[in-house]
Amino acid sequence: MTTGSIAPGGSVLFVDDERSVRLAGQQALELAGFDVTACDGAERALRHLGRDWPGALVTDVRMPQIDGLELMERALALDPELPVILITGHGDVPMAVEAMRRGAYDFLEKPFPSDRLVEVTRRAVEKRRLVLENRRLRDQLAGLPAGEASPIVGRTPGIERLRGAIAAVADTDADVLVLGETGTGKEMVARALHAGSNRRKHPFVALNCGAMPEAIFESELFGHEAGAFTGAGKRRVGRIEHASGGTLFLDEIESMPLSLQVKLLRVIQERVVEPLGSNELIPVDLRVVAATKVDLRRAASEGKFREDLYYRLNVVVVTIPPLRDRRDDIPLLFQHFVVQAAARYNREPRAPSPAQVQRLAAHDWPGNVRELRNAADRFVLGLDDTLSAMGATTPPMAAGRSGLSLAEQVDLFEKSLIESELARAKGSVKAAIEALNIPRKTFYDKLKRYGLSREDFVE
Repeated sequence: MTTGSIAPGGSVLFVDDERSVRLAGQQALELAGFDVTACDGAERALRHLGRDWPGALVTDVRMPQIDGLELMERALALDPELPVILITGHGDVPMAVEAMRRGAYDFLEKPFPSDRLVEVTRRAVEKRRLVLENRRLRDQLAGLPAGEASPIVGRTPGIERLRGAIAAVADTDADVLVLGETGTGKEMVARALHAGSNRRKHPFVALNCGAMPEAIFESELFGHEAGAFTGAGKRRVGRIEHASGGTLFLDEIESMPLSLQVKLLRVIQERVVEPLGSNELIPVDLRVVAATKVDLRRAASEGKFREDLYYRLNVVVVTIPPLRDRRDDIPLLFQHFVVQAAARYNREPRAPSPAQVQRLAAHDWPGNVRELRNAADRFVLGLDDTLSAMGATTPPMAAGRSGLSLAEQVDLFEKSLIESELARAKGSVKAAIEALNIPRKTFYDKLKRYGLSREDFVE
């Protein structure tokens, strides 16, 4: 069985017992950018197929020994979501239609033009890519322990640096300050630090300082003894003590009352906690991960945050880039959230259209990853008008005024031109190439780069 990632143009298994047909099909597909494995029979083809085969199967129906229909049945037994394209003679069309009811992706009636073969195969390979990506993300999510954050998704330099920083300090006892705008995933980073440490089997205790009423803050964080105040009927273990052995995550630490910051400083420096109403110091073994969306140094200079606590926390700093600075990650992240939402709502995950992807990439995302996740939820629920509204408020060419670099603006403009010509030509590659005055190979390279498919423009 062959496994691996999908080739640049997609992987194709082409099966035909006639050498001339086999070579012609292989040549046409390879010229279109596919990675083609040609086989003269079903037995040889089956050696390549499996659940991880990253492409489409194209097979003639009439072959000796094992015909195309039996090959299809065996292939679908290995993976029911494998796209199978049947090549049929004129008299076999009713049979091919029946085969599609039984799971075939599509069929081609002989004789067929090579561009028709390329079109159908491209759609099948794209479907396979989405299936494997959705399957991988589902498997990833299923393997996460209860309560653990989603994996850090992305391929941009900013996210690679973030992953590198986490890997460098995760398996240490160093306290960490996480910087990031609202919605960037600060708790996710804290959980990743915990999961990568030798404390992973012990508690991960999270407290949002901004959501905690000041009246109960001290008791919640430090704990209290019975009778420490009215209503304290029994001893309560605070979050700090509960986190001993593991990780204490303090989100929005800038919101912690100044009166409690000095007590937290003592915990961090001496690794002891003194519950409310007690004179006893309790040793604690924990790692502190604090997170903030503000400039703590400025807050300290303005008297809104203790300077000594700031310098104690500001030793190891991990910064999360905002979503607008990692736009190339947006389609992958959106698809990741679509898979999660589809599992929650018991819906089938689907892919956004090229125009919707363009609007996603052009939007500024002031709410960052959290806002993108909410958009994915609405998309799965069929509320696609949310993505359309984005186009109304943030047109691609206006996006440069809200953070896009010159190169990004040029890419968006080029992509919109290609989309416009494909729409005008109703999906005709020849007409679009002539209008744009670019070589065919360049055109297909740009389709791949921008995630476009001519089939989306065919009326």
